[in-house]
Amino acid sequence: MVSLRRGAGQLFETERRLNAVLNNASVSIFLIDDRQHCIYMNRAAEQLTGWTLEEVLARDCPLHDIVHHTYPDGRPFPLDECAIDRAFPENNQERGEEVFVHRDGHFYPVGFTASPIRDDATNIIGTIIEVRDISEEKAAAERQRLLINELNHRVKNTLATVQSIAAQTFRGPPDPAARGVFDARMAALSTAHNVLVEDNWESASLRSVIERALAPHLLAEVDLNRFQLQGPDARLHPKVAVTLAMALHELMTNAAKYGALAVPDGQVILTWALRDLDDGRQQLNLRWEECGGPAVTPPARKGFGSRLIERQLPMEFDGSAEITYAPAGVICELQIPLTTLGWVGQETIEGRQAS
Repeated sequence: MVSLRRGAGQLFETERRLNAVLNNASVSIFLIDDRQHCIYMNRAAEQLTGWTLEEVLARDCPLHDIVHHTYPDGRPFPLDECAIDRAFPENNQERGEEVFVHRDGHFYPVGFTASPIRDDATNIIGTIIEVRDISEEKAAAERQRLLINELNHRVKNTLATVQSIAAQTFRGPPDPAARGVFDARMAALSTAHNVLVEDNWESASLRSVIERALAPHLLAEVDLNRFQLQGPDARLHPKVAVTLAMALHELMTNAAKYGALAVPDGQVILTWALRDLDDGRQQLNLRWEECGGPAVTPPARKGFGSRLIERQLPMEFDGSAEITYAPAGVICELQIPLTTLGWVGQETIEGRQAS
């Protein structure tokens, strides 16, 4: 009797430890008998499915009919089509992904491994199924797919922009100076991309786009006091941000070579505002005005900068752009309807200099 009690005690202790291990496992574990009925499920499995072991046992039916009975499109999911339940009749370990139905009715993806259980005589007596909820993995994979597609789209757009800039820059006879012009335009494009990267390419600060576009020229020994900037900050769609940055670069380059910034006393006044349109969108109205520079005469032919501003910008955004060669200084006015732009705040840059 003592030996029997000792053996029973050891068996109980072994069972207790096994239950402790299984119930503290992060993976869901099901034990299935030869009828495909669940005879055991650990705590993780209960949390995964929304069913308790007692409730599953009371159903007295295959586990498949409780957690795997319907396709996500609503069609019934027959047991004989289930890869998980093939492990027992086919005597094979099965691995893969399926979609389970939670007790509350929502579907969720799972990864599974189903392995036959054998007795001491190697007879198959059931199946052990390990299941993981892979919802987060699926969501991460989908986000990565979307990011890759978006990156591919943006790279193609960027390459198209580079191709267009190169074609416009080098369209004339060979000119050594054209390389410097091209490099400066590539730097402006890169700067615009850097602003977008700071916000994961979701949007860009209008203020940052303007100040970063001016920065390379300010660093080239242009006096900060020669700029007056005034307008509210807002969020710009990435495509708008890039095109606006390139337009500002062209205006700055022209002003430094031929306009107000080419003489000591010249100034640039840059103002912008947002206006609500009748269709519910907002419109960015931006005005670039040079003063105190040399007398201005209209150019004999328009270069890349003028074509970018007066043709490409209106075409891409259904807006308008006008460059006026007034004798006192160049004036450029842009009207860009914006589909994805929201206020960052009512703060303005009145009286501030570009940085």
